[in-house]
Amino acid sequence: MKYRKMGRSGCEVSILGLGCMRLPVIDGDEGRIDELKANHLLQVSIEKGINYLDTAYPYHKGESEAFLGRALRGGLREKVRLATKLPSWAVEAPADFDRFLNEQLKKLQTDHIDFYLLHALKADWWEKLRGLGVLESLDRAIRDGRIGAAGFSFHDELPLFKKIVDAYDWGFCQIQYNYMDEHIQAGREGLDYAADRGLGVVIMEPLRGGHLARQSAPDIEEIWDQAPVRRTPAEWALRWVWDHPGVTSILSGMNEPSQVEENCRIAEQASPGSLSRQEKSVIGQVRDTLRRRIKVPCTDCGYCMPCPAGVNIPRIFSIYNDRFIYGDPRFPHRIYTITMNASALASNCTRCGLCEKHCPQHISIIDQLEECHRVLMENPDD
Repeated sequence: MKYRKMGRSGCEVSILGLGCMRLPVIDGDEGRIDELKANHLLQVSIEKGINYLDTAYPYHKGESEAFLGRALRGGLREKVRLATKLPSWAVEAPADFDRFLNEQLKKLQTDHIDFYLLHALKADWWEKLRGLGVLESLDRAIRDGRIGAAGFSFHDELPLFKKIVDAYDWGFCQIQYNYMDEHIQAGREGLDYAADRGLGVVIMEPLRGGHLARQSAPDIEEIWDQAPVRRTPAEWALRWVWDHPGVTSILSGMNEPSQVEENCRIAEQASPGSLSRQEKSVIGQVRDTLRRRIKVPCTDCGYCMPCPAGVNIPRIFSIYNDRFIYGDPRFPHRIYTITMNASALASNCTRCGLCEKHCPQHISIIDQLEECHRVLMENPDD
């Protein structure tokens, strides 16, 4: 396993981290972790050299942290770097920071959390947390040793990402990044911006919720066959991310030992700048083919913005298109209903029509927004 320093923290972390949001479960119930299988998965991961474990307050309906606390007893805690997250949406008073952090320390059965993140920052949560003095609370928790380094995970737009990076002496950040999302949210520019300022950069969703690891459709498989080497879809996607020098670690929600074995093998072979021009071209062709499945021909030019009602039109169209590119409604539903600002949802559209007057693609934006909201609000698990 290869290791890299996590920004200014100085701690070395494995370039492959175990994301503890998709652990094995019983009867499909996210709140019932199959502890026998999950313990074995954890042991295999640590034996393979993975030392970065990422969890969060709500994962597995609040059971992920408690499971890790039990699983890491008996000496394993000293072999890993633990990362967990403050539930940004639930903080309503200055005292909530300490209340949640102390609860998490108890659940994890540890006296310190190596990497502590403000979870899923977006504009309204960021402003709320700043107003409640959370940055000062982070400083205090670092001084008293309860956390080692402070960071944040992010699901909003690039200008806000840069603003947050510059607002505090962060040790690291966590962003969504893969070959389909090179220019959304923080994107490649945000990755470089953070890395240039000395932050460690942890990548989530490198396989886009597993979509990029699935067996390819015939048209995609034909493109992969043109590559000079044979690789699985997962290997292509992971190596594309590791090809970027600013990446510190990639999180993978592995839930089977075979996935750990495969991803560790890929990690051993991957390094920045290792993909050839031809290999990058093949990945680009796959990306372009997938993008042709989009429903709304939005190019994210931004001419429709700003919306007088605050609706984030390009972002909504991007999330809606994902629903059809990958054929899975769960991830888009979660992104739309949880990580987007309430003021930016399509339901706020007043049908004023200003956006349609400026759209160079002549999209019927008003009607499309109504359809997007209807589809994205549907809970696929109901």
